[in-house]
Amino acid sequence: MANDSQKPAIDGAVDIKKLEDAAREILIGIGEDPEREGLLKTPQRVAKVYDELMDGYSKDPEKLINGALFNVDYDQMVVVNDIEFYSMCEHHLLPFFGHAHIAYLPDGKVIGLSKIPRIVDMFAHRLQVQERMTQQIAEFINEQVKPQGVAVVIEAQHMCMAMRGIKKQEASMTTSAMLGAFRTRLQTRIEFLNRISNNR
Repeated sequence: MANDSQKPAIDGAVDIKKLEDAAREILIGIGEDPEREGLLKTPQRVAKVYDELMDGYSKDPEKLINGALFNVDYDQMVVVNDIEFYSMCEHHLLPFFGHAHIAYLPDGKVIGLSKIPRIVDMFAHRLQVQERMTQQIAEFINEQVKPQGVAVVIEAQHMCMAMRGIKKQEASMTTSAMLGAFRTRLQTRIEFLNRISNNR
């Protein structure tokens, strides 16, 4: 049964018609003419963009994993570095983007390599805050793989800070979630952090 970290915040696909209407209202709200040539198809384009960017709400976690858990006699650290992602800040509906670094210590099972970036995208393709997304990814991998521990570090730049407000284009944010052995064993945590640092 899915826990809260797996459940989408809303059910089903996006409403394309409502998105088109909303985009049209935004154009009017900023003083533009949605009937001028360059904007005639903008509401449809915006709706398609949001349909793609928010597809994490409609993904089925069980289908995402699709049985890609394998019994393996291996208990050393598995690390996947530099998984690029794009998400949308729930406070301003502006993008934030960066890289996720994920590690786990297997306890008899490993997950198919391609599934880890797919997990990142499932949570990134929702309205998010970086702190929650980091924790959701860690908890989901922990529940599905049942390893000795999971570590997630996310580094991202936020357009709500670069384009508006304080306008700091070079500022970035780093968040982490450490579960199991990565939380209780300092040496394990240090090994992971060293690995992602040495990959720079």
